[in-house]
Amino acid sequence: MHIKFTLLLPLILILSTEVYSQTNPQVADQIVAHVNDRVILKSEIDAEVADYMRQAQFSGQPISFSKDLWYAFLESQVNNLILLEKAQLDSVTVSDDVVNMQMDQRIQQLTQQAGSERALEQAFGKSIIQLKADFREDFREQIIAQKVQQNKISTINITRPEVKDFFDSIPTDSLPTIPEQVALSQIIKIPPVTGNARQQAFEFASQLRDSILIHGKSIEELARRHSDGPSANGGGLLPMMSLNELVPEYSAAASALKPGGISEVVETSFGFHVIKLKSRVGDRIETNHILIEIKNDAVNDNVSIEELTAIRDSIITGDATFSQMAKRQSDDPNTAPNGGKMIDPQIGERLIPINRLDPALYQVVLTLDEVGDISMPKSFDLSSTGNKKAYRIVRLDRRVPEHLANFQQDYDRLQQIALQEKRAREYDKWIKELRKEFYIEYKIPVPKNVNSEI
Repeated sequence: MHIKFTLLLPLILILSTEVYSQTNPQVADQIVAHVNDRVILKSEIDAEVADYMRQAQFSGQPISFSKDLWYAFLESQVNNLILLEKAQLDSVTVSDDVVNMQMDQRIQQLTQQAGSERALEQAFGKSIIQLKADFREDFREQIIAQKVQQNKISTINITRPEVKDFFDSIPTDSLPTIPEQVALSQIIKIPPVTGNARQQAFEFASQLRDSILIHGKSIEELARRHSDGPSANGGGLLPMMSLNELVPEYSAAASALKPGGISEVVETSFGFHVIKLKSRVGDRIETNHILIEIKNDAVNDNVSIEELTAIRDSIITGDATFSQMAKRQSDDPNTAPNGGKMIDPQIGERLIPINRLDPALYQVVLTLDEVGDISMPKSFDLSSTGNKKAYRIVRLDRRVPEHLANFQQDYDRLQQIALQEKRAREYDKWIKELRKEFYIEYKIPVPKNVNSEI
């Protein structure tokens, strides 16, 4: 196995550890290692290995359990705790804003994998807000460890002669074939919800509020029966959390209440809420709420199609550039700031192998013959925004035909690969030296030559 397992546990592993402990309460736990005063539990390593195997199975490359695999994860966790100890010595910290931002990004990635926020919440039996609250400090430690790691890695660079040596070391008959690649830009428009759907959701939320205030119904009972939120089964309870963890409209409405008070109907990006403030301690609040979602299937497709058609016409006639229109008009927060430029999510490069495009985008690219061509508006699934349906126009910025890898044409890609290999080597040396500076004790027998690459 040649893919190095990162020393940094992603959020999915943190969450998986929690799910594992909840679904396997009968498993007797034990401490398997110490790093200074920090401990590593057997259950933590078991959960990480199980999740790694599930991910491999999902990717079509199943991996069988082995002792070597388990010990490799143990060693990676030891190294992770060493980074945290190093962070303490070097006074490495991260702000709450950084933690919140990166956690939001990771939650968005997981939401895309799950298909929707609702699917993610159902998978873990918790709301997005609860997931963030429960795992914030674990995630903070991962970011701190990553910061220490990146501080070291960023000092390791590579020269062009080193890249040439790396390329020359590849046997000619082993040179890979680089598949056809394309560079693309997009402008996205999300269809607005029809007025009827919005009005119906608002009126229903208003009726529920009246049931509480006029007819004496409990918000908990109505939440269980009618709320579209993941906290419905718990009577709409959102446990104690800081105001900045909630969307601004919700925070503003809830913080204006006295304990026991019921808000007006409040609209957020999730829909319409009726909120009850249970208690407040400083800037932390505990609330119950009923969420009535605006049904996303009731959207006005023609608005987005017409907007994108007009944008496309403006670009073709030279009234504006694609980049300008993307920055001004696109509803995609990821690509709009960069003028609509799309990036390969796996390696962060502009050129994307055509065989890695999702089916909807692949079909669009097939209609683009020349560099600079812009597609007509096409619908696609944009579940990460909470609105499943969106429309976009796509421009072909560059096309590189399939070819045998060569130093000139593929230098950027070769440089990245060579740099990754060099950084892995140098980083491993550094970690081995760093391990000598801290107290490490294993509470179980550990093979002398553990393979930490998985």
